[in-house]
Amino acid sequence: MPDRPNVLVIMADQMIADLTGVYGHPVVQTPNLERLARRGVRFDAAYCPVPVCSPSRSSMLSGRYASTNSAWDNAAPISSDIPMLPHYLATAGYDSALAGKMHFVGADQVHGFAKRLTTDMFPSTLAWTPDRDAVGRFAHPGNPDGPPIAIDYVTSGPVQWTEQLQFDEEAHYRALEYLRSRRTSRRGSLQMPATEPEQDPWLLVASYHHPHEPFLAPQKYWDLYADADTDPVRVPASPELPRSPMDDWVDALHGVDGVDLTDPEEVARTRRAYYALVTYIDDKVGELLDTLEETGHADDTVIVFTSDHGDMLGERGMVQKRTFYEWSSRVPLIIGGGPIEAQGVTSTTPVSLVDLTSTLCELVGVEPVRQDGRSLLGELRNAPIPPAPVFVEYHSEGVYAPCWMRREGDLKYVYVHGHGHQLFDLATDPDEQHDLASDPRYADAVATSRADILGRFDPDDIERRIRQSLADRRLVRSAMAATGTVWAYDPAPGMFTQYWRET
Repeated sequence: MPDRPNVLVIMADQMIADLTGVYGHPVVQTPNLERLARRGVRFDAAYCPVPVCSPSRSSMLSGRYASTNSAWDNAAPISSDIPMLPHYLATAGYDSALAGKMHFVGADQVHGFAKRLTTDMFPSTLAWTPDRDAVGRFAHPGNPDGPPIAIDYVTSGPVQWTEQLQFDEEAHYRALEYLRSRRTSRRGSLQMPATEPEQDPWLLVASYHHPHEPFLAPQKYWDLYADADTDPVRVPASPELPRSPMDDWVDALHGVDGVDLTDPEEVARTRRAYYALVTYIDDKVGELLDTLEETGHADDTVIVFTSDHGDMLGERGMVQKRTFYEWSSRVPLIIGGGPIEAQGVTSTTPVSLVDLTSTLCELVGVEPVRQDGRSLLGELRNAPIPPAPVFVEYHSEGVYAPCWMRREGDLKYVYVHGHGHQLFDLATDPDEQHDLASDPRYADAVATSRADILGRFDPDDIERRIRQSLADRRLVRSAMAATGTVWAYDPAPGMFTQYWRET
C-alpha cells in the first residue's frame, strides 16, 4: 500500500443496501459497485450513526456520535472546532475537496475541506429547527404548507429533468474535473505537460442526492426496468407487527395516513423509479472509477462507497428514514481500490460509519482524537477485527425521547427512553417481525444491552441539551429572518482562479 494513498469517498443519499445488485438483489443493476467490491471489502452489517442526513454525515466525518457533537437533527449547527476527516488529512499534507451534498448547518460550510466545489441543496440555516412538543408533519422543503413528504411515495415516475438531477450532474462534473486536474501541474494548464513532481495526495468526497425522494428517474434509467419484476412490499403494515413509539411519531411526521402505500401499481412505480435512480448513481460511480484509471490513480486511491441512511420505502407502512429498522439504518459500505489488500471479501462484522474516520486516519498514518468509532483497517488487510457492539441513535426531529439501537452479533436491541424497548434476532428474523424483549430466554441479553446504552449515554442530559438547543435556535432563527442573514455557501469566487490566468 502506498505510504499516503489518495482517498475518494462516494456518498449516495437514502440508499437501501438490499435494493442493490452488489448486495444480492436479482433485478437492480449496480455493475460498478460490484466492480468496486471485487477490489475490496463489502460490509454486510454496516449502520449509519443516525438515520437522518445532517447528523449522520457529521458523525461519519468526525468519527464521533451525534450526541457527542450535539448534532441533534437536520437544523443543528456543527461546531467549527470539531476535527473532521479533512482536518486530519490536512495534517498529513493532503489536499481536499467536497463536491455535492453534505448538509452542513451553520456559518461553517467547509469544515476542513480546502475546496468546496459546489453549493449545497438544503438549508444551511436554522430554518428546519423542529418543535419538540408539537406533533407536526414534514412538508416538502421550501413549502411548509404543502403536502406531507409521504406524497412522494405515490407520485413516482420518469422525467426529463429535475432540480435534484441538475444538482447531481453539477456535483459529478466538478468531482470529475477535480480528479482530472490532479494529473496536471499546479498552474492548472491542460495544454502544458506536468513537469513538476506529483502533487500532494488528495481526499475527494463526491456526494449525491439520489436515490433520495422524489423518485423521479431519467427516462433512460426508467426504461431499463420496463420489463423487470418489482418487489412487492415485503413486510406490509399489520396490527400483528411489533411497533415502537418511534414508529407512531415518525409516521405522524411523514404524514403516512394521508396516502395509500398499499396500492400495487403505486408500489411498483415507486420501486421501479427507485431501482432506476440506484442505477443512475451506479453509473456515476463507474465514471469516477474510469477517471481514476485514465488519470493513473486507480492503484494509489482508496475508494469508499456508502450512504448516509436508507429508506423504509413502504415497508411496515412506513416511509423515509428516522427509524432503526434495517431498511432505514443499515447502509451499503464498500471499501476498495488498488491499495486495499483484501480483494473480493465480504465482512459480516457489524460496523458503523462512525468507524470510517478512524479507519482512514490509520490508513494514512494520522492519529485522530476523541473517537467514538474504531478502525476497520484489519478488515481491509485480511485480518478480521474482533466483534464489538454498534450503536445508532436518534433523539430529535419527529421523536419525543432519546432513542438508541444497539447491535451485537445477531441481536438488535432498541431502547426508547421512558417508552419501552424491543429485541430482534436478525439471524432468524431478518424482517424484524418478532419482538423478543419480553421473552425470558433473552432476559440477560436485554439487561446487558440496556445497561450498555445507559452506561455510555445519559438520556436525561441529552434531553436537557436538546431542549436548550431548540430554544436557542428558535431565537437565532427569528433574528436571522429579521436581518436577512444567510449561511449558504457560494463557490463562485473560486471560479476566478480556476484557469491559468495571471489576473
